[in-house]
Amino acid sequence: MSDASPLLSLPGAVGGNAPDNLVAAHYGSIAGEQRRLIEGGTFVDLSHRDVVTVTGPDRLTWLHSLTTQYLEGLEPGVHAEVLLLSPQGRIEHGFSGVDDGETFWAHTEPGAGAALVAFLDRMRFMMRVEVALATAEWAVIGLPQLDWKIVPRADLNTLPSELGDPVGLWAWEALRIEAGLPRVGMDTDELTIPNEAGLLNIAVHLDKGCYRGQETVARVHTLGRPPRRLVRLHLDGSVNHLPPVGSDVTLDGVRVGSIGSTARHHELGPIALALVKRNVDPAAELLVDGVAAGQELIVDPEAGLHVRPVLR
Repeated sequence: MSDASPLLSLPGAVGGNAPDNLVAAHYGSIAGEQRRLIEGGTFVDLSHRDVVTVTGPDRLTWLHSLTTQYLEGLEPGVHAEVLLLSPQGRIEHGFSGVDDGETFWAHTEPGAGAALVAFLDRMRFMMRVEVALATAEWAVIGLPQLDWKIVPRADLNTLPSELGDPVGLWAWEALRIEAGLPRVGMDTDELTIPNEAGLLNIAVHLDKGCYRGQETVARVHTLGRPPRRLVRLHLDGSVNHLPPVGSDVTLDGVRVGSIGSTARHHELGPIALALVKRNVDPAAELLVDGVAAGQELIVDPEAGLHVRPVLR
């Protein structure tokens, strides 16, 4: 997808930064838009995300066998978060999906759809499935409570009259970071395993059968102590910038991780997600691009089968 959203032509629209530069970051009221998204009567333009369709009678059984999620028998209309892992258990693809009884609809990060389709195509073998990149015809929109749906791309211009004036992506991102939900490729890297990113029981079903990378996930879950842990950072609000994605997170001058998504939350102030080494003291104040940062646990340093998850 290379064209900017038509909703960027609405009054007050300000485009975002890559990879979100094809949709509006905000429409002039950053804090107010977050409140509107919480209250309802609006939507978020997520049309820069790639849409992938999987059709055919074997689609759910096939996806179930490949992915971290329990998709066999998935009821129509039920949303699912899904990962595809490397044989070493590292996250290679992530997508959100829903089945309508005939088609499994998935959406993934901007620009990631072609690689996802290529991987799935290689794994079809004799299964009765067809995979297609459908971004040119279909678009994703975000709804209150971090919900979403897929609509015809040709209908984007008419959505304000049906759903109310849109709010920008920054509102969605602030609430997502508050919820501790990582974006694959932004809050993860090529080494990330699901245990580190707080994705067990969200995008990973712990009671399903074998899938690629399961051995690593199960071993770390059983033994505990993943190598790194996802943390929510509360950034110093007196500094007038947010650290760029990928900036080093340091403790006493030593690199202990890297930062992912950042946002200015209407109540919490500037916040971010970061992956840091497991043994970093959770009470320690960190530094990111010259900005002081306090930690809030998302993944417990001892996370595993015998450690209760941190409540969000």
